[in-house]
Amino acid sequence: MASVFPGAGDLATYWSNIVSGVDAVRDVSPRRWDQEFFHPDSAADSGAPGGGAPGGGAPGVDGPDGELGSGAKPVVAADRIYCRRGGFVEEFATFDPIEFGIMPLAVDWAEPDQLLALRVAAEAVADAGGADTLGDRGRTGVVLGRGSYLAAGLARLDQRVKVSTQLVTTLRELVPTLTTDQLAAVRAAFVETLGPDRPEAAIGLVPNLAASRIANWLDLRGPAYTLDAACASSLIAVDTAVRELAGGRADAMIAGGVHLVQEVTFWSVFSLLRALSPTSRIRPFDRRADGILIGEGVGMVVLKRLADAERAGDRIYAVIRGCGVSSDGRSSTLLAPSQQGQILAVERAWADAGLDPTAPGALGLVEAHGTATPVGDAAELATLGRVFGRATGAPPIGIGSVKSMIGHAMPAAGAAGLIKAILALHHRTLPPTLHCEQPHPALASTRFEPIREAATWEAPDGVQRRAGVNAFGFGGINAHVVVEEAPASSNAPSIAFPVSGVTGGSTGG
Repeated sequence: MASVFPGAGDLATYWSNIVSGVDAVRDVSPRRWDQEFFHPDSAADSGAPGGGAPGGGAPGVDGPDGELGSGAKPVVAADRIYCRRGGFVEEFATFDPIEFGIMPLAVDWAEPDQLLALRVAAEAVADAGGADTLGDRGRTGVVLGRGSYLAAGLARLDQRVKVSTQLVTTLRELVPTLTTDQLAAVRAAFVETLGPDRPEAAIGLVPNLAASRIANWLDLRGPAYTLDAACASSLIAVDTAVRELAGGRADAMIAGGVHLVQEVTFWSVFSLLRALSPTSRIRPFDRRADGILIGEGVGMVVLKRLADAERAGDRIYAVIRGCGVSSDGRSSTLLAPSQQGQILAVERAWADAGLDPTAPGALGLVEAHGTATPVGDAAELATLGRVFGRATGAPPIGIGSVKSMIGHAMPAAGAAGLIKAILALHHRTLPPTLHCEQPHPALASTRFEPIREAATWEAPDGVQRRAGVNAFGFGGINAHVVVEEAPASSNAPSIAFPVSGVTGGSTGG
């Protein structure tokens, strides 16, 4: 595996931050978008969740990942963003083009997520033991979850082509005394701020290259493509990769997700939806939850059939026991969450695993979708209660959301959650979740309890540790993955991740 997420430029730091409870959320850099777009008072004006006050009311409009509230829907200005905190990776988003055989001049135009995805994929392969461990390149592929949003590269091209023309046209109409030369100078000055003109490097703007670059670098001749399933994208990518392996069409697959879209227009969409937290705090499963904070990052896993990995003596972090995918079908609106759709995905994953989700000891941890929106959290808790059963006298099942630490990484959110769950299994440690000091009332009737501090993951003899990972996306696309600790005979990594106050945290599965 390999990853780059807010506060963590590598896998070891990501896990260390998780078990230490590091909150990597911060203010957006002025280099991302101008602070003149920030209008905190517009949260109350827009009817944002909670109206800007902690513990406020339910969302007034459609929210993220299929969440619908109720109430008045006043007009919101697209250029007034009421929240500027999120999870960012710019200090870790480094790339050496020479190392990957890319002309340095081409980097200026390429979408940044393509380059960082290539680097992280190479790091994941190195973590797996090197390219030779992949075996036949003709039977190795890559599937990457990636959103179809207006990203940095295309945004610059749009400004260069369209906005510059609109600027000159508007100036000509407003100030008719300006000469042709003066207008041309204005346009040239505007375009100069966008960086050098390199039309020969425009290939770096083609969206599917996020996967194609990986296949090209590693000479992979299996399937190589990106997919967009909103916030479920990276878990859908994992499910797709698993099907390729189970069907015998591939022997090794690289899967994951990437999200580096932090253009102001992207933030504007979520501000218009009133999905961002007006209190600038993301609190999954807390009664004060009032919206998301946007995050970013890249996460990759290298997958093989278990028998092949064991035969090759590969290092195994964990085993994917089952995957489930569903769509909500017809609902009151495309943004309304369907509990039935979520239940179907979770039940399909456990049926795929051949396991009873209600059996004692079947599950020890859920890495939830947990977007920290009132309607979304309530729907997810209802789903989990329905599938795994209601409160009993048995020990509670841990629940958390890494979004509380890094924000919502959109198409890469599932990869962030999956890697967190895999590392929890590998280190036999139940990792904490943040900002859930006042648990959601719905938790009381479930078997789930937020994890406040890292703790040793105890399990009776003969009981396999397992985790479930949720990812529910816009439009009603749902995914759930069941992950199990690696067999005791697996060649576990020897790297230790010390955790203060936790024993056994570095034990391999």
